[in-house]
Amino acid sequence: MAKADFWDDPEAGRDILKERSALNEMIQTWRGLHQEIEDNELLFEMAVEENDEQNLAEVGRKLGELQKKYRALELRQMLSDENDSSNAIVSINAGAGGTEAQDWTEMLLRMYLRWCERKNFKVEMVDMLEGEEAGVKNVTFTVAGSYAYGMLKAESGVHRLVRISPFDASGRRHTSFAAVLVYPEVDDTIDIEIKQSDLRVDTFRASGAGGQHVNKTSSAVRITHLPTGIVVQCQNEKSQHRNRDIAMKILKSRLYEREKHAQQAKMQEAHDNLDDIAWGNQIRSYVMQPYRLVKDHRTNTEKGNVDAVMDGELDEFIEAYLLSSMGSKEATAS
Repeated sequence: MAKADFWDDPEAGRDILKERSALNEMIQTWRGLHQEIEDNELLFEMAVEENDEQNLAEVGRKLGELQKKYRALELRQMLSDENDSSNAIVSINAGAGGTEAQDWTEMLLRMYLRWCERKNFKVEMVDMLEGEEAGVKNVTFTVAGSYAYGMLKAESGVHRLVRISPFDASGRRHTSFAAVLVYPEVDDTIDIEIKQSDLRVDTFRASGAGGQHVNKTSSAVRITHLPTGIVVQCQNEKSQHRNRDIAMKILKSRLYEREKHAQQAKMQEAHDNLDDIAWGNQIRSYVMQPYRLVKDHRTNTEKGNVDAVMDGELDEFIEAYLLSSMGSKEATAS
């Protein structure tokens, strides 16, 4: 950074600043944790000498906080794959079941937005298609934050809901499905060749709430990559140019992920192979009736407080998945 020509390439400069910031954050976190441990040891010794029960209780409280911080660092250590530090692109798609599945998709969207809020991650909506009666048919959004993809990749798969339907006058129990797909946001420096001849670009009017909010110009963009059949669209921005840029960025990310899977097919875990996601092959079940339980079928992690999970408390499931994935990698390597 001290070089005179550092800012001659602004994008490269920003990348270095980002890397420097991440390294500094890790160093300061370790130094802070080390200092807290030393302070707690000193307080413990003084409390024992003086038989001070109040300070002993304070040591116990601080020890609990230190364990949580250490756990967070341990989680960060698990996120060592190439794209784990990247921002994430998340898509949620309703399965069969009409209004039921669309309502479930909206519930999942709220769950992830609350999780992002807890992490102080920045969320930007890219595209959303609302249901005719209620809920959301599909939605795509980006999540910007430290190791966003590394954590959210644990959520890729089919999510199953069992509940008494609020849309069923007979009060019967229904099962709904929604698929969550998570991709890393590809850095612009990664070279992915996309031929213009391979693209079909359609423009259309963005959907809205009606009245003065209806878009009177064809600003929404849908891009179809003909060789792979991948379709992405964006209608959140007022400018067609901006919507096209965002759609191309998502297409680039999806092509990158597709290529990565093709090259590493034998080493990929089941959740990484997005093409294999199928209805009924759920990774997690959210049961609200006749009992209340959220269970991850990959790790057997369970949580009875369904409301807390739906309010964004996902870390327990994410950590369990990352730990199991790390164990699988170590077993494969050996």
